[in-house]
Amino acid sequence: KPSTEYVSDETPMVSYSNLHVVFEQMRIRAKNHTGHPSTAPEPPRVLIIGPEDSGKTTAAKILTNYSVRVPRVCTPVLVNVDPSEGGWTMPGTVSACVVSSPIPTQTPANPFGVTSTTAPTALSSAALLPIVYWYGHSDVKRNQPVMEKSIQNLAKAVKERMSLDAITYNSGLFVDTPATFSTAVRIGTDMRYPFIEKCVEEFDVNTIVVIGHEKLNVDIQRFFGSPASGRRISVIKVTKSGGAVDLDYTYRARVLSRQMRNYFYGPDFKIPTWVDVGKLGGEAQTELTLSPYSAPVKFNDMKIWRIGAETMAPSSALPIGGNRVITELEPIPVDPASGGLLNTVLALLPLPPSQHGAVKAEEDFSDDDLLTTDVVGFLLVAAVDTAKSRMTILSPNPGSLSGRTALIGSYEWQDQ
Repeated sequence: KPSTEYVSDETPMVSYSNLHVVFEQMRIRAKNHTGHPSTAPEPPRVLIIGPEDSGKTTAAKILTNYSVRVPRVCTPVLVNVDPSEGGWTMPGTVSACVVSSPIPTQTPANPFGVTSTTAPTALSSAALLPIVYWYGHSDVKRNQPVMEKSIQNLAKAVKERMSLDAITYNSGLFVDTPATFSTAVRIGTDMRYPFIEKCVEEFDVNTIVVIGHEKLNVDIQRFFGSPASGRRISVIKVTKSGGAVDLDYTYRARVLSRQMRNYFYGPDFKIPTWVDVGKLGGEAQTELTLSPYSAPVKFNDMKIWRIGAETMAPSSALPIGGNRVITELEPIPVDPASGGLLNTVLALLPLPPSQHGAVKAEEDFSDDDLLTTDVVGFLLVAAVDTAKSRMTILSPNPGSLSGRTALIGSYEWQDQ
């Protein structure tokens, strides 16, 4: 519950409404174009940036909900490249989803709603099917090459999806970013924004919305909005909402833990006290919680990989002329017998089909496959028995994990 309830006299909602009108005009021009494709107007492809706790996720969700409420079919793509937030699934991921109805939010643990689930629910957001890529850490600077590769993979998948549906293409996309993207990095003698440049390049961004940061707005105008930059990108500054407050570490850790729990057990749904449960019919309240599947798995039944070393010094700390023994993009096999797997989150990869339609052997899972394959689900190592060379895996669905491949990062969660 909020500490204080009040009605504010200063609100950015007017700016969001004006932005929606502009974006809707761009969609209509793109939809009604009948000339040569090279001269077609572009639909809105919006990158939302700003400092920490400035309301970027809220702005992305508001603009998306405005889009799907127009009196015609509009299905924009909502993209989340903030691995510390998790979007629709687990923290440590980047994801995107086609949105066709307003996104409800009952808890900060599910900022973009919930995905398809077997739990009883009447929410339209249960139809959401995001595409997810694993990064594995909360800090995007911990392994910058892997983060940039994840953005590249996600953008490629989004473009392929939009190319298959004219309505989705003309509806555009909104990209929600972490605060770290808005931190300048010295490259040579210049201060640059490498993650913003990567998103602009990969998602073909034509509009950048800067929330509540004057210096950032000036820099982005110079790098992307000025004629000297050689880019046709509109840069728009929006004031920070007074309702966007600073969040402490304890609150973030609590939301993170709740987000992981919701993936395995489903979001909490409490029937209001004023509702007569006996007159509802259907499932009882106790049946609204999911029941994950727990099963023992031998060490040699699964292959677990880590992208890059567990701890890597920055390139600036290397000796002059020295090279890394292990690169940031190099997959490293993880031996469960060596320890350190208890309570860790695993990202499960699909079985890769071969060119002939059969299932490839796991030995054929190349390093590039590990970097470019999307995630089909997540597992939790609930227990490790080194003496018997097996571990207990918590999974949302039953099924054999023999011969499967998973990726590991730095996220841990204890099932209580």
